[in-house]
Amino acid sequence: MEFSRKSLVIKMLISAIFLLGLSSSSVAEFRVARHATTSTTIEYPALNCRKHSAVLTEFGGVGDGKTSNTEAFKAAIANLSQLAADGGGAQLVVPPGKWLTGSFNLTSHFTLFIHKDAVILGTQDESEWPHLPVLPSYGRGRDAPNGRFSSLIFGTNLTDVVITGNNGTIDGQGAYWWKKFKEEKLNVTRPYLIEIMYSSQVQISNLTLVNSPSWNVHPIYSSDIIIQHLTILAPVDSPNTDGIDPDSCTNTKIEDSFVVSGDDCIAVKSGWDQYGIKFNMPTKNLVIRRFTCISPDSATIALGSEMSGGIEDVRAEDITAINTQSGVRIKTAVGRGAYVKDIYVRRITLNTMKYVFWMTGSYGSHPDPGFDPKALPVIKGINYRDVVADNVTYSARLDGIENDPFTDICISNVNIKLTSKPKELQWNCTNIQGVTNQVTPEPCNLLPEKEIDCPFPEDRLPIDNVKLKTCSISGNF
Repeated sequence: MEFSRKSLVIKMLISAIFLLGLSSSSVAEFRVARHATTSTTIEYPALNCRKHSAVLTEFGGVGDGKTSNTEAFKAAIANLSQLAADGGGAQLVVPPGKWLTGSFNLTSHFTLFIHKDAVILGTQDESEWPHLPVLPSYGRGRDAPNGRFSSLIFGTNLTDVVITGNNGTIDGQGAYWWKKFKEEKLNVTRPYLIEIMYSSQVQISNLTLVNSPSWNVHPIYSSDIIIQHLTILAPVDSPNTDGIDPDSCTNTKIEDSFVVSGDDCIAVKSGWDQYGIKFNMPTKNLVIRRFTCISPDSATIALGSEMSGGIEDVRAEDITAINTQSGVRIKTAVGRGAYVKDIYVRRITLNTMKYVFWMTGSYGSHPDPGFDPKALPVIKGINYRDVVADNVTYSARLDGIENDPFTDICISNVNIKLTSKPKELQWNCTNIQGVTNQVTPEPCNLLPEKEIDCPFPEDRLPIDNVKLKTCSISGNF
């Protein structure tokens, strides 16, 4: 059924409050011990523990929400980087307070720990956001053809970097940037909240991210990444506030997180048209589990549309979406090239959706006119099973590309209950090939019935074998 914007927001807030209550029980355990001296020790899970530790206030940080701390962050990280060089690593603690800052860069063998009563605030002073060149796999900025602003928390060519806390907050104060974007006043692309490039052994966890100027979490050209226990919140009409966007990354795990967004909650990417084809770095070996999304105008999990380096071996399970446009959506177009293949999804619960299944071969949106119209994407090996959906408008819209059909689609054990005013054509299918089993409403003729359970790999990907250690910080917090 159709909801008014006001009633939709009310329903989403109720759902968000309920789900946040549930998510709090799944957040990693933290031990807090108070000693007679009033010093507090907080234990937390991390890839590695650190020999050296410092607090932002030791470098002139002022947590009043008004004073810029950009130089304090830079000084602290520069100092700790030298200490970390002895092999023991270093951690910077952001204590209780509101810490206004522009962009700053992380270092290797380093942990940024944000206290539960700390808020990192992104400044709206553009001079504190350095410019970076466009990404080589994209060829232009997403908002404008020129460069882009550095992300609030940025890192490149790093090894062993942890961004975590005991549910501390990073607030991008995005309204300033959303307004400029909508008024077409941007000459470069908006900043993201967290971006890590050309790096390995990355952990982003146990944080609340709110009001990002654009994408929230963007690991790119990186490997061995753990993203877990994140709460990501943005107004549902905020532009391009994707939750988590793994981009040309290998061996990544996203789990136990909750996103309310104005765009896709998770968007899996790997470059754009001829630039992504040339860069040729796929996203592969991606695990997504125990993930909840609210996004009325976008997807729970999107594959593409920028997928020109390829996307393969994605495993998503135990996914929940409420008041969201679609479940898992594949987005591509002529000119993208590459492939989306070996996609496995199971145990999805959906409530109030426009589409359950959606594949698009005509997404369009090119960086420039130089794309190759002969670069056709290969979409194959798409597997969905064990889906329960309620209050649905369309069961499926599956549109391949003429003379380039999407193949080897498998959908099994699906029960879709429709809204009181569903669309008459429930399965709209063109240029696809596959099979279904025990699916209601009855699928289109291009997906004939076959007694089959769609596959889901039971082997473990390498990222699931990474064990986190119990680390600690101490101080008068």
